[in-house]
Amino acid sequence: MAHKFDVNNKSKLDNPKRREMLPANKVLTVIGLKADDKFADIGCGIGYFSIPAAELIGQEGMVYAMDVESEMIEELNKKVDERGISNIQTIITKEYDFKLKGEPISYAFMCTVLHEIEDKVRFVNEAKRILFDGGKIAIVEWIKRESDWGPPISHRLDSGEVKQILIDCGFKEISIVELNEHFYIVMATYSI
Repeated sequence: MAHKFDVNNKSKLDNPKRREMLPANKVLTVIGLKADDKFADIGCGIGYFSIPAAELIGQEGMVYAMDVESEMIEELNKKVDERGISNIQTIITKEYDFKLKGEPISYAFMCTVLHEIEDKVRFVNEAKRILFDGGKIAIVEWIKRESDWGPPISHRLDSGEVKQILIDCGFKEISIVELNEHFYIVMATYSI
């Protein structure tokens, strides 16, 4: 059984240590998020990436902030309301059903989520389902090494494992970027 993040630790999702280790704007720049994108933040938590993504993509873009935990979505909704953000739509999902129908997404993004999922191929295939032809996926995960921060090494995924999952799901143009000593990003393109 995959380890799940404890919603009671949600303050860890936006604190000075995380901002130092995983600066949201840097990550969004590295993955190539751009104005007008339709961006799915899968496992959005309290909106650590959703809010900066909404600023980056502008009013013609849309962020679909998705999480299985209603408490996380409630926290993000408060932030969205307080800041008057109009281009974030929050969605309470199921693990293998993102509840998104209709307009396809240009970018599917997940940060430190995949290692928590039992059936990783099924999960990534659901991310693929919401993408349009030529859409991108970016998966940020912990580097598989011992660390005093983050999940135990036994819960972490090697970047090669993530790459193979993307291959198994039919993604192309796969690249791996080591963001820093803690995180890597695997990016790929969906092509019919």
